[in-house]
Amino acid sequence: MQTPSRPASAPSPRPKGLAKVHRLPNGVRVVCDPIAGLETSALCVVAGRGARFEDLQRSGWSHLLEHMVFKGAGERSAMEIVEAIEAEGGQINAATGYERTSFQVRCLSGGLPLGAAVLADLVLAPRLDPQDLAREKQVVGQEIAEAADTPDDLVFEMAQTAAYGDQPLGRSILGTVDSIGVADPTSLADWRARLYDPASLVVSAAGAVDEAELLDLAARHFGDALPPPAAAQAPEARFAGGEAVETKRLEQANLVFLLPTVGVSDPDYFVLRLFAEILGGGMASRLFQEAREKRGLAYAVDAYSETYADQGVLGVFAGCAAKDAVELAKVAAGEIAGLGRSVTPAELARAKAQIKGAMFMMRESPLARAEQTAAQLLLFDRPLPPAEIAAGIEAVTLEDLARLGADLCASRRAAVAVLGPRQAAGAASAFSRAMFG
Repeated sequence: MQTPSRPASAPSPRPKGLAKVHRLPNGVRVVCDPIAGLETSALCVVAGRGARFEDLQRSGWSHLLEHMVFKGAGERSAMEIVEAIEAEGGQINAATGYERTSFQVRCLSGGLPLGAAVLADLVLAPRLDPQDLAREKQVVGQEIAEAADTPDDLVFEMAQTAAYGDQPLGRSILGTVDSIGVADPTSLADWRARLYDPASLVVSAAGAVDEAELLDLAARHFGDALPPPAAAQAPEARFAGGEAVETKRLEQANLVFLLPTVGVSDPDYFVLRLFAEILGGGMASRLFQEAREKRGLAYAVDAYSETYADQGVLGVFAGCAAKDAVELAKVAAGEIAGLGRSVTPAELARAKAQIKGAMFMMRESPLARAEQTAAQLLLFDRPLPPAEIAAGIEAVTLEDLARLGADLCASRRAAVAVLGPRQAAGAASAFSRAMFG
């Protein structure tokens, strides 16, 4: 545990109502976002590093470490960690992504001191016992096997690998049984220090929170965290593209189509979000209406955008009968290629309303709000005012969508994954032919 309490730097200027940010002397950022009228709060400790920062030998270690810290940290055993939080009416969880790792506590008003103490132990003082590690490798091994047995998980991993190959973004966040098998307590402790560098840590709270209390807790528990000799670094990613086809005896074919596009920090980020919404974001979307309602090709079909700091993908997922897979691939390619040229003002207005609605609904959840603010700090070094985000959405024009659509077609690169009966295999080449000619 970190005991001395040291003052933080002066708070950064902020618009009225925006979460306030402080920086501790060691680089840890602290953000407080009170929400009036709530009796609960959310506390997140987010590290701006994840599986994208792993080399091949450490593939899956960030996720394995996230598991291991719950096996015992500070003075608490695995059972005592969860008992302490649940005895006070709270919940505790964690998640590992490609670019961030997050530890979260939801608690009743007054639960921040316990939540901060427990999360600090998890992030800064895990025990990493050798016997616990041996058992947890088995648990993660079962998680890897479960993902391989779940078609709509496996097909996304196949598409990710087709898109990025042997780069970190092309590997599963879970790693492999072999790659996690070589981790030992010493090497995992070294990886913890490199991954949870205080310069990449954000302590973020929203809901029934008091700023002075939060800042004191953060300084007490995180203020003495030391930087590692060398922090983990992420290599530049390159979308390669390709096809991944796996024949498997399933009732349905599972299809994923990915096209390279902009990242979250690009000026066209909201253009991409709106493009994906119009393409396949809801029941009024192009894909839903054309593929499901008009042609009956699929029960499940949707489009999405997955964005990283420097780049992203436009994705389409569908589950369909194997006999319909090739036709569905052609429909998906046709809708992507044609969307930018034919969006109506009504479609654009509806998409803007949907994205703004989702944004403001999310802000009513303390946990989502704390997570979002932490992510914004890690990406932009400041919280983004909701009005600024809404203005960015509203500024997108029909011409912007046409330009993005032209760029998607001009890339002439796609990553396609097809998982299911042999009859569906032709969907991979059918998509690329229909998309690029």
